[in-house]
Amino acid sequence: MATAITGAGRAELFWQRMAIGLALFIIFGFLQFALRGFVDPVAAPFWVHLHGVLMLAWLALLVVQPTLVSRQNLALHRRLGWTGAVLAIIITGLGIFIGIASLVLGRFPPFFSPSYFLALTAIESIVFGTMVGAAVRRRHMTAWHRRLMIGATIIILEPAVGRILPMPLLIGWSDIPIGLIQLAVVGIIALYDRRTLGSVHPATKAIAAIVIAVRLTIYLAALMPPVIALADRLVGG
Repeated sequence: MATAITGAGRAELFWQRMAIGLALFIIFGFLQFALRGFVDPVAAPFWVHLHGVLMLAWLALLVVQPTLVSRQNLALHRRLGWTGAVLAIIITGLGIFIGIASLVLGRFPPFFSPSYFLALTAIESIVFGTMVGAAVRRRHMTAWHRRLMIGATIIILEPAVGRILPMPLLIGWSDIPIGLIQLAVVGIIALYDRRTLGSVHPATKAIAAIVIAVRLTIYLAALMPPVIALADRLVGG
């Protein structure tokens, strides 16, 4: 019994470290961008600040949940899990809204075409929400549940990565380095799977496939005439 508990504790420690690593990376990405003077917090609309607060809440929840499991506080873990599900729905809807509103107000990055920015914000938001929903549905399948939750957060690493990479120099092919960084994070989970399970878990493979599919879909969607036309209408073109 002691060995089983120790093994479970080590598993939760890995997922907690993954959550902390993702949280610190995302916070660092946005913080260094602000400190370099590339954003004016005062001029940002309130809904941008709201999105930031909700994302911080999501990251905090991501770190707290495995801690509660390791302490066998499953009742609070489940209650916070439903809170996280509601939070993910709000983040998804707000992410889509911010993409549209940013185009209308002309607040999107100048190195993105309107159609690319529209596809980027909508697809990443939808995939994030869908993956969280899948994780909630598989909450009784622990291995799938925890990987999908982390995977959903890997999908939304893109905004932080984009604030670290020299994006103006990557126009037209930024999806490649961003995707590789996301896949590198998935690779950490794959290595953990091989060490603890002897093979890569199907959920980890699914996350890798989703990362690749998201980057390809964003790139291709931005080239579609209906998306281009909608984006141009939003910016008043």
